[in-house]
This record gives sequence, structure tokens and C-alpha cells, in this order.
Amino acid sequence: MLHNNKTLLCSATAIMATLLATGSAQAGETMDAVKERGQVVCGVSTGLPGFSTPDDQGNWEGIDVDVCHGVAAAVFGDASKVQFVPLNAKERFTALQSGEIDVLSRNTTWTATRDTTLGLNFTGVSFYDGQGFLVKESLGIDSAKQLDGAAFCVQSGTTTELNLADYFQAHDMSFEPVVFDTSDQTVGGFEAGRCDVLTSDTSQLNALRIKLSDPDSAKVLPEVISKEPLGPVVRQGDDQWFNAVKWTLFAMINAEEMGISSENADEMKGSEKPGIARFMGSEGNFGEAMGLPADWAYSIVSQVGNYGEVFDRNVGAGSPLNIERGLNALWTEGGIQYAPPIR
Repeated sequence: MLHNNKTLLCSATAIMATLLATGSAQAGETMDAVKERGQVVCGVSTGLPGFSTPDDQGNWEGIDVDVCHGVAAAVFGDASKVQFVPLNAKERFTALQSGEIDVLSRNTTWTATRDTTLGLNFTGVSFYDGQGFLVKESLGIDSAKQLDGAAFCVQSGTTTELNLADYFQAHDMSFEPVVFDTSDQTVGGFEAGRCDVLTSDTSQLNALRIKLSDPDSAKVLPEVISKEPLGPVVRQGDDQWFNAVKWTLFAMINAEEMGISSENADEMKGSEKPGIARFMGSEGNFGEAMGLPADWAYSIVSQVGNYGEVFDRNVGAGSPLNIERGLNALWTEGGIQYAPPIR
């Protein structure tokens, strides 16, 4: 969710030039470095319920966290071999470009600028989202069309500000941005009365609403004003690692479609059905080109779960957020989640 910040782009360009000059972004090196280190270093948010946040014991949990656990399961056969690095919106891309982290899995929107000018590759969509508005019930507002002249709490370093400007210009309305560095600061500003509205991705608004001292005092308006496909990101120039992260997500999605879950993975491993046999690694060796063992997909699902399991426990019916699947339902169930086949 980063806007076109000239300073950041210049910094990113300089960092990539250094990486290319020193050879630190050469193909194949990330997988070798990860295996030698013995863990995947994953960049996450500083704390967003449902996506990446530490629990009371300091253990990270969320959809973005589970993607990283899935990568570790694929590489090591052990989903626990992950080090999580919390990053704010401004520092997330620099951390990936510089090699501080191996993969960025941090509610990050896939845009043309990010995909083509920062030396990075998005590996897929783990959550289809869109920008919305959180308002206090006491205002009596039911539509974004009633927000002319309102003050908006927004997080810096995100696409939110540009989307907001586009929307208000298109509807001939004005607004006052109140900018903060972190999501926690935005919700603090909203609760303290620094602004009338908190705007962000609707999933984030639901997560931030439950952080309020009185969650029932605010509501999310029905309008969704943008497309925000969120997903994991890696450095360009290393196709093997790119494929490993990409197919980790695809394995989770395919597993749900095929009816393979953490509960039945051991039983399904003995299936003679060709598609399931390929998925489980008992037929062919689809992990070899990615530097992964034959049973890489089995390890992901048996230890982390399929996409539906990951969604439900983190943001869906099994979580406090209780977000409906919507666009994130499988294509066979009316949504648009879809993964290429393993064959």
C-alpha cells in the first residue's frame, strides 16, 4: 500500500544498483542462503490482527505469518523454522531489497509501480481486499458520500492517500488528511478524535476496529473504493526462490480445492488419484526445480493447512474478525481464488 514517493523510489533504485553490482541478488542464492542459515527470514507488519501479530506469548500468527510458515515447511519440512521481522510501511521494501529479509508477507498491495520499478516480484494474491472507511456510530453517517470536508486518519507510505484523493476528486468533495506512521497510531488518532474517519483496506479496518476500547462505537461503511490484491513479495533476479514462494501459496489454494487439509493429509498421501499423487509427491518430483523435496506440498498442508483453513482461523468464521470469504472464496464457490495446477 505504498504511494509513488520519489524519495523512496530513488533509494530503492540506489539499493538495487548496489545489489546488482555486488552480485547479492544473483539467481539461486536466496534458497542456498536460507538453507545454510536454517530458517526463512520473513518481513511482517508491526501488528495487524488476522494478518501478522504476536500473541500473548510472543508467537506470531495471521494469514501473512502462515504463508511464511508454509515456505519454511516446503523448504525444511518444518514450518517452525521462520524468523519474523516486524516492519512498518515505509521500511518494508527497503528491508527486502537490501537482503535483510528473504520474503515480505505484510498485507502489501500488488501495483504496477511496485512490480516494475522496485526490483521486486509479487508471487500471488493471498487476500483480495479494497479500501473502505471506518466512522464513529455517533456521527450518524451511512455512506462515504456524506464525508465531504471530513478529516481522515491515514497511514503514511501506503496507497491509501492516493486512492482517497482520486475518490474525492471524482465526487467533487474535499477532505483533510491526518497522517500517521503506523496502523496503531492511526487507530489511536481516530479514537482520540484527531479525525472523523479512519481509512484503509477493509480487512485492516475490521482488525483495527476490535482494537478500540469500544468496538461497537464504530462501523465500516459499505463503499469499497479500490482494488487491493495483497500478497507475498520477493526480490527480482532469483527465479528459484520466486517459484518456491509462489508455489507455496498455490499449494495451499490447490489443497483446498482438492479437499486436502491438515486433518486428512496423512490419509490422502496414500491416494492413487493422479492429481493427489502429484500433489503429495508420490508421483513425479515437482519440487526438484525449486530446490525442494518431493513432498514439499504435503509438508505445507499437513503442518500449516490449506487456504480455507488458514483464512478461517485467522480472519474468517473461526476468528474475532469473522470476515466473509467473498472474493477470497475459491473460484468453484463464487469467489476468484484460483491457482495453476501442479502437473
